[in-house]
Amino acid sequence: MRKLLLLFCMAGMMSVGMSAQTKSEADSAFVHEEYEKAIAIYTGLLEQGESADIYYNIGNCYYKTDQIAKAILNYERAALLDPGDANIRFNLAMARNKTVDKIIPHTEMFFITWFNQITDWMSIDGWAYTAIVLFVCMLGALLFYFLMNRVIWKKIFFYTAVVCLPLVILCNVFARRQKTRLTERTVAVVMQPSVVVRSTPTQSGTDLFILHEGTRVEITDDSMEEWKEVKLVDGKVGWVLSSDIERV
Repeated sequence: MRKLLLLFCMAGMMSVGMSAQTKSEADSAFVHEEYEKAIAIYTGLLEQGESADIYYNIGNCYYKTDQIAKAILNYERAALLDPGDANIRFNLAMARNKTVDKIIPHTEMFFITWFNQITDWMSIDGWAYTAIVLFVCMLGALLFYFLMNRVIWKKIFFYTAVVCLPLVILCNVFARRQKTRLTERTVAVVMQPSVVVRSTPTQSGTDLFILHEGTRVEITDDSMEEWKEVKLVDGKVGWVLSSDIERV
């Protein structure tokens, strides 16, 4: 039994070592400007599970080779997993500046903007851990509230618990929203040099406008396999071929 456990431990250590070595090789290839090799290695690492860091590195490789649409796609995937990372946000903004379409988002209520910005402060895990810490603090405050005899301390711990409760709820709301983004994945990126957006899901539909590679769209109707209804940040809606976009 001990030998079997030892074998499992050795196998696990070898696996970790191989993964680390492969990641090191990919990083080395990137430093030496062997971007295609780095992309291949990083992509292989994704078979072990999604990682914001790996998507970010792949995006950097595509950005260096001036494949902007693929760079944006991978930056978007990295941002989906770790929306609070400043480097991901910066590089995504840099890549978007190189796209042809400069779409101005429609105005929205200020509290909606604040809500979205706060949601993007952390990932699902970040909000979940914060909620757990706050919940423990609330329980601790309630415990001390019942243990303390002095009125001043009872008030302090009572109000601490009162403050922690809505914060726990908010953290769970933010985590839920992040989870919804991950599971539904309605965001997509235009991957073709130019795409005609039509009024109906047919080639005979009226041409509404043209989008270019790298543009971010939101899939609003996913019921058809060949066509997808998409919406832009400025509110425009139309149909595109599924093969012209790639889901984040």
